[in-house]
Amino acid sequence: MTKTQRLSLLVFVLIFLSYGLLVQSVLCQPAKSFLWKIQSESNAVYVLGSLHFSKKEIYPLRQEIENAFEQSDFLVVEANVNDITKTDVQKLLQSALYPENDTLEKHLSSETYERVKKEIGGLGIPPELINKQKPWFLSMTLVALESIKLGLDPKFGIDVHFLSKAEGKKKILELESLDYQIGVLSGFSDKDQELFLMYTLKDLNIMEQELDKMILAWTSGDTEAMESLMTRSISEDKKLSFIYEKLVYERNKNMTSKIENFLKQKETYFVIVGAGHLVGSKGVVELLKRDGYRVEQR
Repeated sequence: MTKTQRLSLLVFVLIFLSYGLLVQSVLCQPAKSFLWKIQSESNAVYVLGSLHFSKKEIYPLRQEIENAFEQSDFLVVEANVNDITKTDVQKLLQSALYPENDTLEKHLSSETYERVKKEIGGLGIPPELINKQKPWFLSMTLVALESIKLGLDPKFGIDVHFLSKAEGKKKILELESLDYQIGVLSGFSDKDQELFLMYTLKDLNIMEQELDKMILAWTSGDTEAMESLMTRSISEDKKLSFIYEKLVYERNKNMTSKIENFLKQKETYFVIVGAGHLVGSKGVVELLKRDGYRVEQR
C-alpha cells in the first residue's frame, strides 16, 4: 500500500469514526419530556402535561420530573379528583341526568342517537342504562369505558400519581375544580352537547389505533405529535371546532393567567394539566412565551 493510499485510508477511518460518534451522540441524546420550567425574573413554575388515564408501564417517571415535584412547595392540579367531598353530588346528578319522563333520545337527532346505540352496543351496554344521561355526561362515560377497555386506568393517571405523593406532604391547589368543569360541560345548549357527543364518538373510533402514538408522544415530549392526535377530529370536521374552543382554548387562557400569578409568588409551584392544554399555538406553553416568560422544555 502506497503512502497516498495509507493516508486516504486513515482519512476515511477518521471520517467514519467521527460520523459514527455523531450518529451515536444523536441517538443517545435523551428525548424531552412533557415537563416545562417557566421562569420569571423572581420565580420558577414547573408545568407538566398529564395523561388522566394511563398504563402502569409508563412508571417510573423520569427523574427530572420527580425532582421538580420534590423541589416544589405546592402541587397544583386542574381538579383534585382525590377529594370528591368538595363536589355537590346532588348538583352533579341534576346536571348529568334527565329528570323523570325525559330521555337522551328526545335531545338528539336520530342519526346521532343511532350512532350512540351502535357505540354502546360495542361496549356491551344496553340502551336503557344510558338513556337518562345527558350528552356531555354520556361523553365522559364513553371515554372512561373505552379507556378501561383498552387497558388504561385512572389510577395510573399522572395527576393521581402526584396527588397521592403530595398527600400530607405538600399543599394542594386547584386551577379549576370538579364543579367548575361540570359547569362548563353542562352549560352547553342541547345542540352543542350533541356536537360534543359527536366529537367524542369520532375520537372513540380512533382511540385504539392512536393509543400507542399518544403514549409515545407523551413519553418523548413530542408536542407536534400530541397536538396532531388531540386535534384530529376537529381538523376533519370543522363544525366541531367550537367545542374544542370552549373546552380547551378558553380554559388555556384562564390556566395561563393563574400560572402567571404563581410566577409572582416566592414559593415554587408544580402544575399538572392535561397534555392537550400545553400544545399548539393556543396552548399554555406558547401563551406564556408570548407574555415574555423564559420557557424550557425539560
